[in-house]
Amino acid sequence: MNARILLTTTSYQDTPGPHHGLLEGQGFEIVRERGPLDEETMMRLAGEFDGLLCGDDALTRRVLEASMPRLQVISKYGIGLDKIDLGAADELGIPVLFTPGVNHTTVAEHAFCLILAHMRNLVDVVNATRSGRWLRPTGHELWQKRIGILGMGRIGFEVARRAKGFEMEVSSFSLDWPDAADELGVTRYDTPEELFRTADVISVCLSLNEQTRGYVNRERLALLRPGTLLVNTSRGELVDNDAVVEALEDGRLSGYVTDVLDVEPPPSDHPLLVHPRTIVTSHIGSRTYESVPRQAMMATENLIHYLLKSGPYRQANNPAPRAS
Repeated sequence: MNARILLTTTSYQDTPGPHHGLLEGQGFEIVRERGPLDEETMMRLAGEFDGLLCGDDALTRRVLEASMPRLQVISKYGIGLDKIDLGAADELGIPVLFTPGVNHTTVAEHAFCLILAHMRNLVDVVNATRSGRWLRPTGHELWQKRIGILGMGRIGFEVARRAKGFEMEVSSFSLDWPDAADELGVTRYDTPEELFRTADVISVCLSLNEQTRGYVNRERLALLRPGTLLVNTSRGELVDNDAVVEALEDGRLSGYVTDVLDVEPPPSDHPLLVHPRTIVTSHIGSRTYESVPRQAMMATENLIHYLLKSGPYRQANNPAPRAS
């Protein structure tokens, strides 16, 4: 099949692995762009492709409508679908494929990278030694601290497993609850407010949707005990930026450590990027030499199997049938 494919995800393109040979061996015409692409860029490209192998590009209703009738399938590299208008995809008959179960371990590891960096003042100390200063601040242990996890999906569960390795007290609020969390000894709270009142560390492990947008808000942050740490490896839009800055200023938050922001890449004056008690990494939580090929292979297999009707694929939506 001589399908034309738009490939936008940069970690897919930049990381060695068998996914390159698999995609290039199908006879597709592959057009490479450096995403994530905004809506106007996608509009310039819309209508020219049979398939999208995408990351966090703006696949709005406007873009999807302009992509028809040629667009046959969207293969999402990753599990976050918040940049795709799934309602529009359903109405237009566009299947959206995704890659569950491939990056939860590496994202959970990155959460602890951020937590430990804050607890031990790592960024300030490294910057000091590199500039010739011998800075020796006193940090904190994680041992027996209380971590509250918002969301007990794959990533949340892996955060809980690693927290147990530090002998932390682990609690969670989650609408979906795996039996394995009980077996691990995670305390289940009935409301998120209970978690905000009791935790020393809060880890945000939620999917972004209209119900969770702004979930970490002013009212919930007001419940914190002084000195709580907030870590976010999910989506920046889950957090009210202004409320976080206020909580940092009045000491309810000792820090906000995050791999994600509401605007990526952010403007240089973004309030969370420049605050002295934040650590911001550039959405690299799933970007490892181990995780990227896993995600890339599944996204590529999904695309190939759908277009060539040659095998199974993982589908996230229920598109309407297309007129033949």
